Amino acid sequence: MTDIRVLDDEADYRAAHALFRGTLHHPPAPDDRWKVALESYLPGRVLASFDGGEMVGTVQSFPSALALPGGEVVRMGAVSRVGVRADRTRRGVLSGLQSAQLRGLRELGDVAATLRASEAVIYGRFGYGAATRGRTLRLDRRRAAPRSRVRGDVRLVGLEEGERIIRTLFERVSPGRPGTIARWDAWWSMNVRHSGEEALRIVVRSGPGGDDGYVAYKVDPGSGGLLDERSSVLTVLDLWAVTPEAWADLWRFLVGVDLVSEISAPLRPLDEPVGWLLADPRACKVVAEDDETWLRLLDVPQALARRGYRAAEPVVLGVRDRYLPDNEGAYLVAPDGATRTDREPDLVLDVDVLAAAFLGDVPFRALAATGRLEVVDPAAVARADALFAVDQSPWSGTYF
Repeated sequence: MTDIRVLDDEADYRAAHALFRGTLHHPPAPDDRWKVALESYLPGRVLASFDGGEMVGTVQSFPSALALPGGEVVRMGAVSRVGVRADRTRRGVLSGLQSAQLRGLRELGDVAATLRASEAVIYGRFGYGAATRGRTLRLDRRRAAPRSRVRGDVRLVGLEEGERIIRTLFERVSPGRPGTIARWDAWWSMNVRHSGEEALRIVVRSGPGGDDGYVAYKVDPGSGGLLDERSSVLTVLDLWAVTPEAWADLWRFLVGVDLVSEISAPLRPLDEPVGWLLADPRACKVVAEDDETWLRLLDVPQALARRGYRAAEPVVLGVRDRYLPDNEGAYLVAPDGATRTDREPDLVLDVDVLAAAFLGDVPFRALAATGRLEVVDPAAVARADALFAVDQSPWSGTYF
């Protein structure tokens, strides 16, 4: 029988960190890296499972916020460092941790939780649904000439100055597009200030109103070294812009970087029109499409009520939730909001399926066609798609 505890001291945090790294087949972090990682361990958000006094599993979360369709932003727990010791897997340890964490996050006031899944088959049973996706772009830089020149001012900045500038810029644009999230202090510390990426470069774009976009990237020289551009790859790590003009200028800058053969941009938005910037659109290829945000609705009534909807006839959704039964019931969704109802549902679905459709990425017609929801009224499928439609493809853009 395992015992689940909330951790609250540095020794336990370090043991949990070592356990998690061990599940990824890495050794414990050395002292210098642990000092950086310690900043990301917050009281009340780290759980561990103990068996006979030994720590056998752990999970934690970071305080964040999630942008919903319609412009509302809700509290969200960013779940990470989920791991069970190799000799204790498949014994209910993860189920116990997940159950305790979901209840705890809801008690903290989080409306939703999100995570990035190492394996796609794990988290659906805990109520998570794949709610956003991203495309990996590959550009042949030698062919990727832009149709026009950079129009604003683009400048390289140092790491310390760059972190200050890009944090300010990021907070202007996110949470914004549905699916984007707020970043916490330790995210910036671990991903910029102490990233360990010696090749990290930060470029800031300025327009008439001042700084309005940035890109962080690195260049891997490949086997031929820095002077052999045939094998060098520029990887886009983080790119955000306040305006379409700033966005276009940042991409124009990237395709103009010398001594680079290829540009790789992992997990970019599905609707990002990079190819249209180029004289030869075929120089930009989509080489992969992967799930990004796995969303768990912790407070279904509040999540549905705060989301925005399009003009369409109402639909009644029947929701099932094994781990958080308070969410179960029927909800009347209409253009002016969503409320609980005593009416019989038109569509019945589990909470993980609702999560997949919630931000607008997966249409209800796809879920109906694949048997992922129960269709009581066939006409309700089209009504639900109309209500949940969005202008922009949902996307987070933040890995944790």
